[in-house]
Amino acid sequence: MDFSHTAERISQKITSHGHSVEKSGIEAKLRRLVDEFGVPPAEAERTVMNELAREFGLPVSQGSGGGGAVEQKSLAALANGEWVTVECKVVALTASPSPAIAQTGIVADESAAMRFVVWSRANAPHLEEGKWYRLESAVVDEYRGMLNLKVHSGTTIREVPHEGSLKPKITPVAGLAPGVTSVRGKVVQEWEATHDRILQSGMIADETGAARFVIWKEEGLERLNPGSVYTIYYATVDDFNGRLSLTLNSATVVPEEGDIEVNTGSESFQGAFVHLAPGSGLVRRCPVEGCNRVLSRQNYCPVHEIQSRYHYDLRIKGWLDNGEETREILVSRGQTEGLVGMSLDQARELAENNPLGMDEVFLRFREALVGRYLSCRGRQIDNRLLVSACEILHYQPEQLADLLNRAGGSL
Repeated sequence: MDFSHTAERISQKITSHGHSVEKSGIEAKLRRLVDEFGVPPAEAERTVMNELAREFGLPVSQGSGGGGAVEQKSLAALANGEWVTVECKVVALTASPSPAIAQTGIVADESAAMRFVVWSRANAPHLEEGKWYRLESAVVDEYRGMLNLKVHSGTTIREVPHEGSLKPKITPVAGLAPGVTSVRGKVVQEWEATHDRILQSGMIADETGAARFVIWKEEGLERLNPGSVYTIYYATVDDFNGRLSLTLNSATVVPEEGDIEVNTGSESFQGAFVHLAPGSGLVRRCPVEGCNRVLSRQNYCPVHEIQSRYHYDLRIKGWLDNGEETREILVSRGQTEGLVGMSLDQARELAENNPLGMDEVFLRFREALVGRYLSCRGRQIDNRLLVSACEILHYQPEQLADLLNRAGGSL
């Protein structure tokens, strides 16, 4: 895009008031706003003109590129691509992921909350958590289905007084959508970390449904305790490949008393148990409060390192196949004991009195399960079924005879 004519027009306006300005500098600012920040050309012209007007003490135009005023809006009313003025509170600041970003975090008003980004090139004043600001000429864009408020060199920022406190609306887990939200739920699953930057990941649920959550390693952040209830304010909800995930690094997490009767899920799947995965059988878990990770054979926890003390648990990790698709299942101790006919105490005694130790328990599990047909019900997360109820399907001669008769009749 050729910005020379626009730069010439702005230069003539400034020159008419007795000041001089380099057209090349004007053109560079226009190009940065349009090419890097996606600002519409008319809005970019108005922004650069107002920036120079403030620099030389000239009257500042309040008109949008098309002539109208930039209307102040609530955060809930913003749309992708808009050039907006808002008044909002900085409710969270998070670590900057790039040198190009000076600040990032969450802003909120009475209507909603939204992620914001301040570009380093904006040379904007430092925003403080807990304070209200008026942001004039900020830009709204969208990333992974989530709206963001971008502060650039043309944005005017000033602190404003505000009375009263924000009361975030609690969203049911089943109603989550990309953006910033607040939820109340129970930590029902904790998963082994798949990346060394993950502090904790798992699943949180309420009466309506469940969603995965992740906390990335960052100074001052703590893990959530499995089985505990929390109210989580201003978490971000990301949509990646059609899957929603709560990221808690920007959130304020408040422990709650009491319990929640969570939705255990109604997804069902039947099939042959074709594979018992490593990590099944008798396992040792980290004793550090809030951890509960499965230890390695050397009793190593990826978070708390070598543990001399631990507690035992039973679980099944494996695959069901119904002839058309496979489904990973994860079965906790309660259902595991019933499926294999072995209690936790019996498994410990077997491991302690057998030369193979815990491997003997794994082999017994494999003998009891592989090749059997199971019917499982629970909560589906991606291709994994978190089992809340499971039973072995037993051979029924009358059903086999009926199928053989039907097959023979068709021939």
